[in-house]
Amino acid sequence: MKLKEIGTRGWRKTLGDQGEKYAASYLKRRGYRILERNYRTKRGEVDLVVQEGDTLVFVEVKTRRNAEYGSPQVAVNSQKQKQISHAAISYLQSHRCFDKPCRFDVIGIIWSDTDVKIEHIQNAFELTGGYRY
Repeated sequence: MKLKEIGTRGWRKTLGDQGEKYAASYLKRRGYRILERNYRTKRGEVDLVVQEGDTLVFVEVKTRRNAEYGSPQVAVNSQKQKQISHAAISYLQSHRCFDKPCRFDVIGIIWSDTDVKIEHIQNAFELTGGYRY
């Protein structure tokens, strides 16, 4: 699957945007309901907020052109997990849905010129950071 033609400026953002669209489509085909894309707060951001049954799922999507520097999922380090956790808490507060079960998934995509490979890791990490409700 070919990426859209892009110039040298902004190719990472374009790759990331297309990866997020591909991941959303992948999840929809598997019965997930897309609730939010790129949910942002002052302290964090989450690529996709989706629902699987009664469970809210906060999804981080990482896309790379190849695995030369390791799988895309390794970029979801402890700092990134903390930022995603902050965004998730904000989402739960603003939507008043603390009673819903939730989890954190990571989708890694390798998007070469000839192929797209996707790996979906459910329950990739737990809520991180010190929180008071």
